[in-house]
Amino acid sequence: MISMTQSIDRQAAQRKHNAATRAAVIVVFWGVAALLVAVANRSMYATSPVICVAIEVVFIVAVAGMYVRLVMPASTLDHALLVGTTWVLLGIATEIAMTANQGRQWTALIGPPANGGLRCVILIAWIIAPALFVRSRE
Repeated sequence: MISMTQSIDRQAAQRKHNAATRAAVIVVFWGVAALLVAVANRSMYATSPVICVAIEVVFIVAVAGMYVRLVMPASTLDHALLVGTTWVLLGIATEIAMTANQGRQWTALIGPPANGGLRCVILIAWIIAPALFVRSRE
């Protein structure tokens, strides 16, 4: 009886460890994508917003592809959409925190609200980019 309880405790601890590791990896890959997007936004948005957004989408999709292929090659569509949703929420939270700390609007990760169409493209890219690389299994 005691060994069965210990086994259950070990399995629960392993699940918690796996979930924490997965969450950390999701945040690390988002950080890489966010850094690339912020650098592209800072250097190119003033000259050509459309080209800048296209490059940002390429960066987001590339990092999402690396995440799915390297970390979760057997991921499901649900997992990929959860990762994408997490990424967009991290982007929103980062922009809110940066705006609060700087005292002026900071919109490098999801784009300025004045250009709503381009902002929607970036938001959608953050959400669906990981899902683009999920292989269908039947």
